[in-house]
Amino acid sequence: MIPFLDLAKVNNRFRPEIDERFKTILDKGWYLQGEWNEAFAKHFAEYCGTKYAVGVANGLDALNLIIKASGFGAGDEIIVPSNTYIATILAISENGCTPVLVEPDIATYNIDPDKIESAVTPRTKAIMVVHLYGQAVQMQKVWDVAKKHGLKVFEDCAQAHGAKYQGKRVGNLSDAGAFSFYPGKNLGCMGDGGMVTTNDEELYKKVKAIANYGSDRKYHHIYKGTNSRLDELQAAVLDAKLPHLDADNARRREIAKYYREHIVNPLITLPQTYDEDAAVWHIFAVRTPERDRFQQYLTDNGVQTIIHYPTPPHKQDAYKEWADRSYPISEEIHRTVISLPMSPVLSDDEVNEVVRIVNEYR
Repeated sequence: MIPFLDLAKVNNRFRPEIDERFKTILDKGWYLQGEWNEAFAKHFAEYCGTKYAVGVANGLDALNLIIKASGFGAGDEIIVPSNTYIATILAISENGCTPVLVEPDIATYNIDPDKIESAVTPRTKAIMVVHLYGQAVQMQKVWDVAKKHGLKVFEDCAQAHGAKYQGKRVGNLSDAGAFSFYPGKNLGCMGDGGMVTTNDEELYKKVKAIANYGSDRKYHHIYKGTNSRLDELQAAVLDAKLPHLDADNARRREIAKYYREHIVNPLITLPQTYDEDAAVWHIFAVRTPERDRFQQYLTDNGVQTIIHYPTPPHKQDAYKEWADRSYPISEEIHRTVISLPMSPVLSDDEVNEVVRIVNEYR
């Protein structure tokens, strides 16, 4: 079976360095808010091009903390794509805000910037873009709408570590960016982890304090905070892997380019890209009318796939109040989308075999 993602193979490339770092941490006995957390936050901010970064427990917390630190709550609206993993929308709801869903561009799966302004109301406070599947949203029109209406812009970068727009990396294209380091991400740890990036010093200080029980110093609490911290073990893993992220992303681009040039089956619709050299292809999602039959065919022929995602957020039970809404582009994507194997450790032979099998599907 050609795996969708072989995490053991991904991480074992860095095993000696990770083992040494774990030994150092165990010998010191310091597991939170330590030197590895500080070092990784510094290095990741430098990588993204931002002034500040704060390690947190996971990507959802990163989104939550950005909204909370911005002071948004009940009655405030945040524009968000209708085609996204539900976490983006959950963060808005968690803060008492109202998610306002905007349809995607079906060719790239990202939010359609031309549809954003029509969703703005007097209650709109921010636009939350999602760089879905590893491709940066076309931000110029987003910035223009935000500037015109006095809105904040936030980025969900959970699937796009290292992706660029106009030469700048995601996480540095807005007021604040939220990252997840879930193990399967382009930069993943060995558990849960997240990061907030920003150039806003005040927001940085508020996120950092709120994430640590609302404390700006030990036993002094200035906010009604929460507990969301990146532990030393995960920070050490991520710091070891970060120098290799660009090379891993380059390999993903090679694979995506090969898929896009050699998959010629008319039953398969390939994803489009704004900029081949700027995308990082966390997911290579194709579409086909009989998705379930195609997935079973691939399984039978030794190719593992995953569906990202089978049900759109507005059709989930968690948002049953939206059940009567129609977002036809998102619904079409969720009905037909399927993700092919994509990983920096896929071999050329495996990639060729995926292409052969996909092209033979009838």
